Amino acid sequence: MANSANIPIIDLAGDEEDVARQLVNAAEEHGFIYIRNMGNDIASEDIRGAFELSKKIFDLPVEEKRQCTIQQNNRGWSGMHSEVLDPKTQKVGDYKEAFNFGEFVGGKAQQPLPPSIAQDEAQISAFADSCHTLARKVLHLLGVGLDVGGFFSAAHNTSHGTSSSILRFLRYPAAESTAHGDEDVRAGAHSDYGSVTLLFRLKGQAGLEILKRDNSWAPVPVSPPGTENDPSPPILINIGDLLSYWTNGLFRSTVHRVVFPTDGSASVAGESSSGARYSIAFFCHPAGSVTLDPVPSDKVKNFTRSADTPNINPYAERKVLTAEEHLMMRLRATYPDVYDKKS
Repeated sequence: MANSANIPIIDLAGDEEDVARQLVNAAEEHGFIYIRNMGNDIASEDIRGAFELSKKIFDLPVEEKRQCTIQQNNRGWSGMHSEVLDPKTQKVGDYKEAFNFGEFVGGKAQQPLPPSIAQDEAQISAFADSCHTLARKVLHLLGVGLDVGGFFSAAHNTSHGTSSSILRFLRYPAAESTAHGDEDVRAGAHSDYGSVTLLFRLKGQAGLEILKRDNSWAPVPVSPPGTENDPSPPILINIGDLLSYWTNGLFRSTVHRVVFPTDGSASVAGESSSGARYSIAFFCHPAGSVTLDPVPSDKVKNFTRSADTPNINPYAERKVLTAEEHLMMRLRATYPDVYDKKS
């Protein structure tokens, strides 16, 4: 059984300055953070309701989901093997399907929805709002920890305009129901593009791994020791490429993947590889027009990257971009055939 990743568990209900310090330390050292989920920020019943909606969507006929196929705006449904997160090593696409929801305006989706879930639009919108509120709370605390106050949270205020934030429902089919080779993965090794990601998982469902500093993979338990009896599993937060870029690499955007668990790989006590695996991710981005000037923090200014440290953004030269330009830079690097087509 592999040793689990040593990710800090933080309760946001503590003293603000102390919590901010813990978050910054975790962002620097790990890039992943467990947020204790006692129902104070997002109610357990709302999380359960979101997972029920996720199952409802993925159980719809393929024909209905296909009407909402994902577009270049990154909204809609993507089927099995349609996404390749690690094109350098993956022989086939990811063993998963997903449904992406972009921003809602006045509780209304700005994209086609399957007719069968039209009556659930308000519930999905409310859950996305709760995720955005929690993400901004974490970003505010990270700003406090860097002595820049509301620098990050202000940039993610909807008053600045639209963003590329995405609420994503995911389903990985049961391992025993899919033919796959030993080298195949459910989701290829990757880092996230945005500021921070909120990940919700169900108890007992294995598979997530992170790449450690020594370039070995470590499983990430859904419910780490001390949280087993909480109302819901901790919400897993990870730093995205944009926030790492914004802090000149001080905050780590850590590579991660989802595997088909086998003995000695992603094996965590109390977790199983059988059955379908569901997760919900909220990818938080600032408004597209926000300029990514270096964060005005002495800690960022004085940070020096270590040349032999893996998982930091490999930008040879730092230049100022907008959030939208940064996202397009990352998308072009990952999907050159889609985003570099001549018009």
